[in-house]
Amino acid sequence: MQTRESLQQQFETRCRALGLAVTHQRTVIYGELIATGEHPTPEAVYERVKAQIPAISLGTVYKNVKTFLDAGLLKEVSLHHGTLRLDANTEPHHHMVCTRCRRIFDIPETEFGPVHLKNLPESGFQIDRFSIEVVGVCGACAAARPESSGPGASAADNKRVL
Repeated sequence: MQTRESLQQQFETRCRALGLAVTHQRTVIYGELIATGEHPTPEAVYERVKAQIPAISLGTVYKNVKTFLDAGLLKEVSLHHGTLRLDANTEPHHHMVCTRCRRIFDIPETEFGPVHLKNLPESGFQIDRFSIEVVGVCGACAAARPESSGPGASAADNKRVL
């Protein structure tokens, strides 16, 4: 696993290679993204960055996040869960999403076998990559309310604990 310093160095190197200025604001924003080790919303990043740069605006954070996304320095995660979530881990991997707390966990790509589509549903569609999302209840949420696993769940439901 890479250190925060090596990830920050890679970020600066990649920015320069892409022709992006390595500003103090960008460095702090990206630093907070990798410091969380999670998949924060832009608003959560803003709250963390504001502690270091009190004059920064939410708009500035969003603008830089969009720049990072467009440049491939970040990934979007779980767009269909209602809010933009960010991922500083650009290595191939998949996600587990807790339906209760909405926390997102990384799953290394090596934990899955090869993914294939038997039939391509749309003629001419070219697949760039597969993104697998495992949805369930995290251990902390399950321990807090073990009697219920979500809407419509019963004790007889067959659950797999990871």
